Amino acid sequence: MPGGRLTSEERRSIARGLAEGLGYAEIGRRLGRPASTVMREVVRNGGPDGYGADRAEEATRDRARRRPQDRPAPAADGGHGDGRDPGAVRDFTDSFTELLVQQGLPRMAARVLMCLYVTDSGALTAAELVQRLRVSPASVSHAVAFLEQQGMLSRQRARGGRRERYVIDDAVWLRSTLAAVRMNDVLAGESRRGAEILGADTPAGARFGSSAEFLLLMSRTLLQVMEEWRRRPPGRPERRVD
Repeated sequence: MPGGRLTSEERRSIARGLAEGLGYAEIGRRLGRPASTVMREVVRNGGPDGYGADRAEEATRDRARRRPQDRPAPAADGGHGDGRDPGAVRDFTDSFTELLVQQGLPRMAARVLMCLYVTDSGALTAAELVQRLRVSPASVSHAVAFLEQQGMLSRQRARGGRRERYVIDDAVWLRSTLAAVRMNDVLAGESRRGAEILGADTPAGARFGSSAEFLLLMSRTLLQVMEEWRRRPPGRPERRVD
């Protein structure tokens, strides 16, 4: 049933689909599940090359046994009584965190980002992050510095207060993409310089020249997507991206 927990047979079907070289979307269609559900299941249990149905089943049971005492679900802004299923929120938070890690985000940075993401306010203090994640203040500080550098959160200080809050909003991915575009431009410029130094007609120089062309094309495409998002239909709140 879509939305319910995966069964042992479904996990075996996923393993067979991966062995056949099928994509997540096709495996999901065969199971009647969203592709995102299949992807999260695979990512959190070894990835496409290491996924095994029995191992995934056992890992799921282990997580379920550890969960009550090891790490409670982050509390929502409104506390209890908001109608959300704590277990479902916890499962989603864990699986989305694994996706972020697979995309290259450091694990602690991914945990901090998701802790902020699942709160309705999108804002928490360092002390609140430490309490919810049960980690050291230094771990939170390093993760926040990384996320801030990537444009994925900002700092706010309440008027007259001393504590900073770390904040994300609906434009988190827009700012992150903008940071990526800027880095692409730097890499493209250096790649062009490498092509000149090594010689554009040499294999190494041509490699750098081709890289520069690709990076610039990707930046232009991302900028077009960002502009299209900014021109989105009325009804979605406008967000300013510095």
